[in-house]
Amino acid sequence: MNVSRQKAILIWDGECRLCRKCIEWIEKRDGTGVFFPVSYQEVPSPPMTSPMTRQCQQAVQFIPPGGQMLSGGGAVLGVLYLLGWKKFSVIFSLLPLSLIVEALYRLIARNRRVIARILF
Repeated sequence: MNVSRQKAILIWDGECRLCRKCIEWIEKRDGTGVFFPVSYQEVPSPPMTSPMTRQCQQAVQFIPPGGQMLSGGGAVLGVLYLLGWKKFSVIFSLLPLSLIVEALYRLIARNRRVIARILF
């Protein structure tokens, strides 16, 4: 997995239909080709480790170009920022809104299979 550090890496659950739909939504809006989405099931070991696999099973992981890895709600806000939703992302990354974003992310992540069945 040789990826330029100019790319924003999205590590997601390739077995999740809701996750796949979210990746498709991102790819449609990625006019500059900044995102490199990869399912955690496809990442070789190393760099994938057992703890990182568990983390990826729980939440999307986002590594912006030259940045530090974000997870869950923070990852979603990072993606939205790069897609041009800068004000929204900055505002919702502030306390207490960031706590609400994370709680909402966790709720959706825990129920993603049911949500996917209902929506798709």
